[in-house]
Amino acid sequence: RLLATIMAPTTLVPPIVVANSRAILLPATSHPSEISVVEKTGLHVQVINTKHNALGNMVAANDEGAVVSPLIGPQDAEQIGDALGVDVIRARVAGYNQAGAMVRVNSSGGIVHPEADDEQVRALSKLMGVSVEPATINGGVPFVSSGMLVNDKCAVVGSFTTGPEIMMLTRAFMGGSGPDPR
Repeated sequence: RLLATIMAPTTLVPPIVVANSRAILLPATSHPSEISVVEKTGLHVQVINTKHNALGNMVAANDEGAVVSPLIGPQDAEQIGDALGVDVIRARVAGYNQAGAMVRVNSSGGIVHPEADDEQVRALSKLMGVSVEPATINGGVPFVSSGMLVNDKCAVVGSFTTGPEIMMLTRAFMGGSGPDPR
């Protein structure tokens, strides 16, 4: 299902919204009309009342876990975990507070900013229940969410993403099987 909307008020939805197969999280700056549009997905919609309204930059999640910026308080992090139905850790990723900007993950795999150390990659893999690998997007950009949307059916990447990056992303998210040729 495809819904077109403006969020909080911007057309840049990915930095603002967090979702998994159970729920969609919206910032407190969301207008009631925006919320009603998102409710049409049939997923649980939860408004997170934090001063950090770019939730997509602050939270990375799949159906197993979520990494939340340490700038988001413990109570809000708990609310995020409850709404998404996942375990949550509050952590900086690769030295950055914007955990959601550093990680992209689905139920098959994930990528993380290339400066994440081995211990952090292992911790993210365990939390998310999938293999997470360091990667870049759009010709070397380390902030992986800036150039990629991914779910369990497809991935969309920026036009500057190189062939070697696409190969790495295929391995990370599709077990190396590549896109469906149909």
